[in-house]
Amino acid sequence: MQAPKSVWMVPALILTAFVLLGNVERIAGATAQEAPEPGFRWKDGAEVYAKVCAFCHEAKVGPTIRGRGLAPAYITFIVRHGNRAMPSFRAAEIEDESLAKVAEYVSKAAANQ
Repeated sequence: MQAPKSVWMVPALILTAFVLLGNVERIAGATAQEAPEPGFRWKDGAEVYAKVCAFCHEAKVGPTIRGRGLAPAYITFIVRHGNRAMPSFRAAEIEDESLAKVAEYVSKAAANQ
């Protein structure tokens, strides 16, 4: 007799959760370890995006965010608080000035920019 599909679903979901959580921790850890020196200033929002955000959002790990016309306030909120698989980034990882620059850049950037 064959086991119901739901019996196999639980272990599959648990395994998927472990894989996803492992990758989120690896990604967030890599970003935190590469934090710039105190007093460092990013040139502009495009540089912040290229060095921090593109790691996931250009590799199709996270959704495409450029070219969608997202409001800077929305981007700032998601970065600070996280959303689903997107980890939150504390001010120690990306300070308010850099976050404002990248939020403005993403808000106005074309998808292929």
